[in-house]
Amino acid sequence: MLRGKTVILAVSGSIAAYKIPNLASMLTKLHADVYVLMTKNATNIINPIAFETLTNHKCLIDTFDRNFNYNIEHVSLASRADVVLVAPATANVIGKIAHGIADDMLTTTVLACSCPKIVVPAMNTQMYQNPVLQDNLDICRHYGMEVVDPAVGMLACKTVGAGKMPECDVLLDHILMAIAMPKDLRGKRVLVTAGPTQEAIDPVRCITNHSTGKMGYAIAKIAALRGADVTLVSGPTSETPFRFVRTKRVTSAQEMFEEVTKAAPEQDIVIKAAAVADYRPAVVQDNKIKKKDGEMSISLERTKDILGWLGEHKREGQFLCGFSMETEHMLENSCKKLEKKKADMIVANNLKTAGAGFGTDTNVVTLITKDAVKELPLMRKEEVAGQILDAILARL
Repeated sequence: MLRGKTVILAVSGSIAAYKIPNLASMLTKLHADVYVLMTKNATNIINPIAFETLTNHKCLIDTFDRNFNYNIEHVSLASRADVVLVAPATANVIGKIAHGIADDMLTTTVLACSCPKIVVPAMNTQMYQNPVLQDNLDICRHYGMEVVDPAVGMLACKTVGAGKMPECDVLLDHILMAIAMPKDLRGKRVLVTAGPTQEAIDPVRCITNHSTGKMGYAIAKIAALRGADVTLVSGPTSETPFRFVRTKRVTSAQEMFEEVTKAAPEQDIVIKAAAVADYRPAVVQDNKIKKKDGEMSISLERTKDILGWLGEHKREGQFLCGFSMETEHMLENSCKKLEKKKADMIVANNLKTAGAGFGTDTNVVTLITKDAVKELPLMRKEEVAGQILDAILARL
């Protein structure tokens, strides 16, 4: 996802510096070209060799070090950087960055960079809450830098409060959001539904399906990375939503219907990827379960047709995409669904196809519109999500 991108990790002398090698490893696994800058104080906490081993680049510390390749000195590196993450950022380094002080390799390079800059404060709670430090963070924001709020927890000084550096997965998400993809969906509002719904039979049992929500969650993530304002309405699933996606949790089809109908009118793109349970137990007087001779029977009624409602109430200029999961006659059934539900696109797949369907990290889909049918090969679901969004964007 970060192939061809250059990431600078600027590490200052906070005890939280010990976490950053893990972030460097995560970035290299995504094929980013990673360079690490360190203050001299930071080298007292973690050895530069750790970063050099992970990144295959010399760790830059001394502005006047003559033992380096000339073409990676600070000005050259700054011109090639796609993003700079200052993490952990001490109060001292934040003050220097805010006021344009460049007295070491780290601050000199950061000042020379014109790419997005992300500042991650990490310090004692009293230092973090000091008005001077907060003013310096506001100055950083004023100059277009992103400031990541610290976590609350046990600090190195054994006090509990704000000032703890967030975990590496949080920092990675901020980097991905900054540079992973072009922001061709900026200004677009996207609503995605994902996961199954559960229809209670009694306090113990429910009617549901095998959906895990992976496909819908992938669409929401990629749309957010491409700059969209994304709302995800999710049924029960173990998937973790992308940090920059607004997520609403629901359980039943009725709850999903209510959330979708409330949000849909304001959206530019609506993608119904949820596998909503088609039936729910009909209401009976004392118990929804009838037992006779050891057998159980349940009276069922249909749940709300969310895609149908969206098609009937689609406003002018809004794009509606639905999903069709079939076990036979996939193309024929999906084309009928496209017309019946008044959708602009149907993403169809056959559950019998290897690598497609529920619970897998891959999918094999066909994109169906009124004027075209496009079959996609086996792909990871995030890649499929990108193809779906490309097709939608081409028709907006």
